[in-house]
Amino acid sequence: MAKLHENNYDTGDVSYLLLSTLCVWLMVPGLGFLYSGLARRKSALAMIWAAMMAGCMAMFQWWLWGYSLAFSKTATNGYIGNLHNFALRNVLNDDPTATYPELLFSAYQGMFCAVTCAILMAGIAERGRMFPAMLFTFVWATIVYCPLACWAWGSDGWAGARWGVLDFAGGGPVEIGSGIGGFMLSWVVGRRREKLLINFRPHNVSMVTLGTVFLWFGWLGFNGGSAFGANLRAVYAVWNSNLTAVFGAFSWCLVDWRLEKKWSMVAVCSGIVSGLVAATPCSGVIPLWASVILGFFSGIACNLSTQIKFLLNVDDSFDTYAEHGAAGIIGLVFNALFGADWVIGLDGVTEHDGGWVTHNWKQLYKQIAYMFACIGYTAFMTALIAFIIGKIPGCHWRVDEEAESKGLDEDQIGEFAYDYVEVRRDFYSWNPPPADLAIGAEPIHAEDSVERSDNSTKSSRPNEKTKTS
Repeated sequence: MAKLHENNYDTGDVSYLLLSTLCVWLMVPGLGFLYSGLARRKSALAMIWAAMMAGCMAMFQWWLWGYSLAFSKTATNGYIGNLHNFALRNVLNDDPTATYPELLFSAYQGMFCAVTCAILMAGIAERGRMFPAMLFTFVWATIVYCPLACWAWGSDGWAGARWGVLDFAGGGPVEIGSGIGGFMLSWVVGRRREKLLINFRPHNVSMVTLGTVFLWFGWLGFNGGSAFGANLRAVYAVWNSNLTAVFGAFSWCLVDWRLEKKWSMVAVCSGIVSGLVAATPCSGVIPLWASVILGFFSGIACNLSTQIKFLLNVDDSFDTYAEHGAAGIIGLVFNALFGADWVIGLDGVTEHDGGWVTHNWKQLYKQIAYMFACIGYTAFMTALIAFIIGKIPGCHWRVDEEAESKGLDEDQIGEFAYDYVEVRRDFYSWNPPPADLAIGAEPIHAEDSVERSDNSTKSSRPNEKTKTS
């Protein structure tokens, strides 16, 4: 093993970045709980499984070659890295002047990839098979996420390093990548069967709330940690993130109340998420007062964006485009309008002219060009990858109609989020108790009860009279 040079790590920066890494990881199960609560009971556990396993697949990909394709310092093409850091080789011989190890940086960025892939799993909600979804996750992280990350944050990326595009914590790779990617995956997988969507609504709003709480907590590490040090810019990013979440909740709720005359908890959670997404690219870029405007505007705009799936007839089940794609786009534009050079410089290292607030007018066309590049590349490549995977033998995307009716928990997982009873899960197969369970009858064992209930179910039919002794 090569001899390592002496380092000059700052223990405060190392500790803060390590804590932020753990916070970001918590977003993966948070997404699982959020999606599970938004789904119906019969597919509740499947959504947790999909989010967690997508995160696992993304972490494997990131260790294998994802980090190298996104952040290798020896690549010079500006679009994607090389395999210089394959399987995390050469990451211990980093810059001796760095205040934190590159190995920690790679772990932190790997959590971003895991969260992004977990968001994508909304595209298979209640109708998609798990095996092709996991294969898709690995390929998508390689072909879509890694180039987007290289553009924005790579040492020679065409957007960040060469053009000076402002994308603090991932408006392009994470939010547009997951929002547009999830929308296109939903389009390729296809709509859920309409007759099975009658009276559809989230089955557990408490779980939606729990997932949102995990996400909010994790997002503070997601955005705050992107300052890469225990510095004033990190504190500023945390404050900006909180403000956009709060005012996103306010505005989303007001729009829903105007239509429904009810205060919805799902609306609160949707507003919080849209605000946090909008803050992702600009929490370390814009002043605090601009975050108030951003949060309020993103809540309204993202709420209205939920109608796009109906206009395009795409079953974007959990509104990944509205809450991630649209909010990420808004945040990138706000960087051009409200980016301030003094906020960017609060880490004591970064220098940038900012946006219109500090009279850098040309930042607008850079932000818009980068935004459209991310949208176009993500949309085309996601649809292409999903289409090809669906044509591989054994990798068809959809479960059959019977499986969709029963739910993904039974068809794909074999376990259930809620197992209330031992006899059977189908509510409509219940029958009156057998005769030997009448009052005064001889007690029987539980095994006999299950067996007799099954036999009673097979022999009885609706509207038939059951003989009793």
